[in-house]
Amino acid sequence: MEANPPPSHTITVHWRQEGRVIRHQVPEGAYILRSFEEQGDPLPFSCRNGCCTACAVRVLSGSIDQHEALGLSRELRSRGYGLLCVARAIGPLELETQDEDEVYELQFGRHFGRGRVRPGLPLEEE
Repeated sequence: MEANPPPSHTITVHWRQEGRVIRHQVPEGAYILRSFEEQGDPLPFSCRNGCCTACAVRVLSGSIDQHEALGLSRELRSRGYGLLCVARAIGPLELETQDEDEVYELQFGRHFGRGRVRPGLPLEEE
């Protein structure tokens, strides 16, 4: 007797940079990025490890399991941002892609806005 396949969920991605809306069924617990690739719609990514912001999205509705998202602060995750490469489908979901630089700035801008870093010297204050 075969086991029942896991339920699947409708995942909708508004790909801002391409002006497209892509919708696929993704099995529960499957990585969203990988599932979209397997269905013929590769989305932006870089590291596939949850350590950069190339695949960053903003959650418009629903929620994602992204406990592996090391490259995204808890603050940004709580504000509805996610990383598709390590996001798993746990229910119906609607997402919007973000610009990598935009999310990077939200996360790290406060650290780099204090001036240049020179080897062996403290930060220059502006």
